[in-house]
Amino acid sequence: MKEIKQVRLISSIASTVGIIMIGLGLFIQTGISASSLSNEDLAEVDLKNMATSANQVIKDSKESISVPVRKLSLTEIDMEIAPASIERIEVFQGMTMDELSAKLNRSLGGILAGHGKTIAEHSLKVGVDPYIVTAIMMHETGNGTSRIANGCYNFGGQKGSGCGAWKRYGSVDEGLKGMIDNLYSNYYAHGLTTVEAIGSRYAESGTWPSMINMYIGRIKAK
Repeated sequence: MKEIKQVRLISSIASTVGIIMIGLGLFIQTGISASSLSNEDLAEVDLKNMATSANQVIKDSKESISVPVRKLSLTEIDMEIAPASIERIEVFQGMTMDELSAKLNRSLGGILAGHGKTIAEHSLKVGVDPYIVTAIMMHETGNGTSRIANGCYNFGGQKGSGCGAWKRYGSVDEGLKGMIDNLYSNYYAHGLTTVEAIGSRYAESGTWPSMINMYIGRIKAK
């Protein structure tokens, strides 16, 4: 304990001497002559200089203890807030909705062109095969070029009124969804889910199933 007290005393004396020396150095730099000052003035000047020096030492020590801050680049910020991975959602035969829509669009022509997403989304919504739907539409409308397709928005050869002997729809989207709904309610809902089963009720021609399967093959190949 005695040795510790001695060490502390020596450290205190050294600190005091150091502050006095700093004060004297600053005093000399000011160019003030000690001989022109009284004892009281000297004491006041020494105290002021020592206080200023001590404050400067403290200020310098604070400034010297600085932690460098690295700025993040925009790329790093994006990585911080971006999800670790983007989930891939497959909706039909290993394809996402966008991939399926793009595949259908590569085959659709005429007034049907560019409507692959509507066909894909509504087909999967009601539960029918989008390939079969698209193939039937292509076959029944000359791939979007027939009169009833362009004049009546009828894409499945549905009988009715408003367009001669054919059913009229109010828009392309309405006609697409109407054809898909009809395929579900009159065929899929009754267990007719294959091209052959649908053809037995849908068309009088015995070659209809082979034509639909041909279109399906073309769609899948693109």
